[in-house]
Amino acid sequence: MAFANEYKDVEAHGNTKLHVIHTNDKKQVAITLARYERHLSLQRHKIVGIDLEYNNEPEATQKPTLCQLSIGKKHPMLLFQLSAAERCTVFDNFLADPRYTFAGFSIDGEKKRLEPVNLEEVANFVDIQK
Repeated sequence: MAFANEYKDVEAHGNTKLHVIHTNDKKQVAITLARYERHLSLQRHKIVGIDLEYNNEPEATQKPTLCQLSIGKKHPMLLFQLSAAERCTVFDNFLADPRYTFAGFSIDGEKKRLEPVNLEEVANFVDIQK
């Protein structure tokens, strides 16, 4: 069953407030990513923050269960619940779009773990830890 929960003014690090959309609904993902694309089209540097959370399986068989995307604190953070979602072509195409740079922290292992859910085609995946 599809869900979409929206949380405004989530407190983060003192007085920073975040807008968060947590969903497994393909329509909500498409709406949020369309907003991201409109904003990013006006930016010189098209950087998207990315983070993945995994199930509790042994590392060799772990699969991502949640993907977090953000483009700055003035735009909603998308938490896409992969473990409870149907395949979403809009999401896949966004991640594979070479116009965007996806910045994550310590991503070497994440690239391998994306293969079981066919998300290994993330464009310009940059490790900000390095």
